Formats: sequence, C-alpha cells, structure tokens
Amino acid sequence: MSPRGGRSGRELDEDDVRVRPQRGKSRPRSKDRPDHANAEPGYVVAVDRGRFTCVSGDPHDDRPDDVEPTLIMAIKARELGRKGVVVGDRVAIVGDTSGETDALARIVRVEPRVTSLRRTADDTDPVERIIVANADRLAVVVSLAEPAPQPRLVDRALVAAYDAGLEPLLVLTKSDLASPDELLADYAALNVDTVVLQRGSDLAELRALLHDQVTVFLGSSGVGKSTLVNALVPSAQRATGHVNETTGRGRHTSTSAVALPLPGGGLIVDTPGLRSFGLAHVDSSRVIDAFPEFTDGTTDCPRACSHDEEECGLDAWVAEGHAGTGGAERLSSLRRVLRSLADDHANG
Repeated sequence: MSPRGGRSGRELDEDDVRVRPQRGKSRPRSKDRPDHANAEPGYVVAVDRGRFTCVSGDPHDDRPDDVEPTLIMAIKARELGRKGVVVGDRVAIVGDTSGETDALARIVRVEPRVTSLRRTADDTDPVERIIVANADRLAVVVSLAEPAPQPRLVDRALVAAYDAGLEPLLVLTKSDLASPDELLADYAALNVDTVVLQRGSDLAELRALLHDQVTVFLGSSGVGKSTLVNALVPSAQRATGHVNETTGRGRHTSTSAVALPLPGGGLIVDTPGLRSFGLAHVDSSRVIDAFPEFTDGTTDCPRACSHDEEECGLDAWVAEGHAGTGGAERLSSLRRVLRSLADDHANG
C-alpha cells in the first residue's frame, strides 16, 4: 500500500480532506444590527402570553372619534433579548402592520419610557415589575361601602404614584351608601384631585380630568372599577363582578391590563383588581421629591431618614414657615402615607 494512497493506492488531494466547521462559526455573522429606519411607530395596548396588541401612532395624537385605530398583532424581535415590553410602551414595528387576520409584525425597538408604574409581588420581593409605561395619572378607585375603604391600600397606591412621577387621582364610588367626608378629610392636605360618585352619577367632572391623559385605573376587587370603565368607554365591555357577602371581598374580573381609548381623547389603562401592592423597590427619598416645599428641608435630616422620626429635619423646616400655610397638616398627611412604606421595609 502506497504511503500516500490509502487502501485504493490512489494519492490523496485537497478534495479528500473533510473540514468540520467549528460550532457556531458555520457562517459569518455581522456585528451590525439593522437600524429599522422605516419602522412604524406604535403603542402597546395589551399583552397576552408573548403576543402584543399595538395601535399605530401615539396615544396623544388627535384621532377622530369615529375612526377606529388599526390593531396590530406583534411579537418581540430577537434582537430585543430579555428586554420587557408592557402596556403603554411606545415601540417601533416592522413587518405586516395591516391588522388583517393572521397578520403578524415584530417589535424591534422600545422607546425610552417617560414614566414607569412599578410594583413588587410583596414587600419582601426585591424584583420589581413594571405594570404600565408612559402614563400621566394614577386613578385609585375606592368604594365607600361594600367593600369598605382600605386606607392602607390607598396610601400604598399614592406612594407608587409619587415614586413613578404620576399625578394621583382618587375616585370614590358608592357615595349613596356611605359618606365620603372622613376619607376626604384624610387626604385633603395632600391636594390630591378627588371625584365622588354614586350610581348614575354624571361623569363630566371625571371625564374632564382624564381628557388627553393616559390614566391607569387601580383598585381592589368589587369597588366598581370595571363598571366605571364601561361607563367611560362604552365599547370596553369589561366584565363586572359582585362582592361576596361573607368575606366582603370582590372577585377579580379584569385579568390583564389593557389600554382603552376615551371618546374625545386620552386613554384608560384598566388593571386587574388588587389585593396587595408591594413596595419593596421604593425609596422614601424619591417620594418626598414629589413635594417640592419639603425637598430643601431634607438637607438637615439624618442619613437614611424615613421622614417620620424625631430627628427628621422637616419639623424645624415647617416650624420656620418654609413650607407655607398648611405645611404642618400636609407633612402630617405625607407621613401617614410614608409610614406604611417604612413599616414594610422594617418588617422585610
């Protein structure tokens, strides 16, 4: 046998040599990613198991009431990796944006968020989750009876609003069953916009506050949130529930967040009914920043001050008149809101 020819005696050449490509290098890859310059702007209105329902344009764009927006079904492009996409995100979309049945587009870019409403599963969970992006207001819906008000949940929702940079709004329902006076007095010093409603109320005042805004509706089950959303957006058809007579709790009727266009301009983001609102991610210093009359007074506070302790520098700041008329009452109300946050961090 020839030393170069193998069993056949034929000499080998380069055609006889098999080169096995290295794993992952079977084809050249470019580090350049497409910029998708022709991508269409869109807005995410619903999320369901990896599918994203979007509308074209921006929620603040003028759109005639009789023109229904095209709903675009999309998935997340691979280049986004693990980056999350939530209701309220402004995105860039490529692919089939016709909105036809079986059409599918891709979200290739998530624009920077102006605001992010966040929560944690509970107060010991360090992982925060964004509920809604780019909202302007947080409307906390509270029933005055059946079920009874939950001031602690309201306080926590206000903390989340201040932390996210959202304008809070209290919507008190069922005033035909109980007086709103006590609850109104508790939050009067915070200067939070408040609307009091009962069955069959005129919604003109509430509509004016929601006009041209993106407003997140938040509330525990059974407070009438879905009924209110259906009244504001007749085409919404959100499921409504009843309060359990034994437990005094309502059942969950909204199972996922969804953005709904308001007649005349603006959006409502309806969210599932809440039983808890984790705030493990919130720092009290970010909340106090929402109260400009107090921010300069914190310079005399001890390190890591909760703003609800004897050494807090805000007491002297208010006593010297720097916070203006009503500063003491406003600080007292703010401290009540912050107290739940401080207690939760201590217990966590």
